[in-house]
Amino acid sequence: MALKELTSTAVRIYDEWMKVADPRTQDWLLMSSPLPQTIIIAAYIYFVMSLGPRLMENRKPFDLKRVLVVYNFSVVALSLYMSYEFVMSGWGTGYSFGCDLVDYSRSPQAMRMASTCWLYYFSKFIELLDTVFFVLRKKNNQVTFLHVYHHSIMPFTWWLGVKFAAGGLGTFHAFLNCIVHVIMYTYYGLSALGPAYQKFLWWKKHLTSVQLLQFVIVTCHIGQYFFMEDCPYPYPVFIYIIAIYGVVFLLLFLNFWYHAYTKGKRLPRVHQSAGQVQNNNNGVHHSKRD
Repeated sequence: MALKELTSTAVRIYDEWMKVADPRTQDWLLMSSPLPQTIIIAAYIYFVMSLGPRLMENRKPFDLKRVLVVYNFSVVALSLYMSYEFVMSGWGTGYSFGCDLVDYSRSPQAMRMASTCWLYYFSKFIELLDTVFFVLRKKNNQVTFLHVYHHSIMPFTWWLGVKFAAGGLGTFHAFLNCIVHVIMYTYYGLSALGPAYQKFLWWKKHLTSVQLLQFVIVTCHIGQYFFMEDCPYPYPVFIYIIAIYGVVFLLLFLNFWYHAYTKGKRLPRVHQSAGQVQNNNNGVHHSKRD
């Protein structure tokens, strides 16, 4: 009886929320209901945590060098495009970097921002391939709880973002994350090309600093909301979610920096093989996306 009442309450709350959802994105791919993405994420978790490792147990790791090169540079291109679209739809054409509200109109600019938010949301599904490649290459040590949790939760949080608040100050972290992805995946693409390109990766030791800076900026930007006297952002819960993400991942990276480079007194080595470089850094990279 209690379960039935709980289910009934959940359905009622969901229906009430859907009544105030953004009608502009209602019919876009994966946006009509959270069920399709739930199925995708469930299949992803099952594969990377159970089915995939069992299938690969008695097999040799796949040689995915060419695939990784194409994949990484494709993500770079996509991230560049999304960065440009975020700039042109708000962050470089009118947003104040303060209390920027969501424009729910169907003006070209507002629709461009909503479309960019959806594309960023969809990119989270593309990034699930990061983990799939780990499994196929038998790099199971990289498939950590934090890694899988982060990749699994991002589509849900951004589904809510696109569904209710596709624009405004809640999109700044996505814009910044796209810029960081350009840097990170450029590094991964170059490292996947092989040892001949190691000489171009001298900036490897700065990657963690870039990630740390990202979270400092995101936390400062979203944190100003709590000191504003009047900012009628329609869904403050999203602000709290972004703030928590920013602080948590900032602490995680500070902890990593302390143990790896301060307490451990080491710097990243640049003479590792391409495969080692890609995987070691992916362990850091996949713990940071906000």
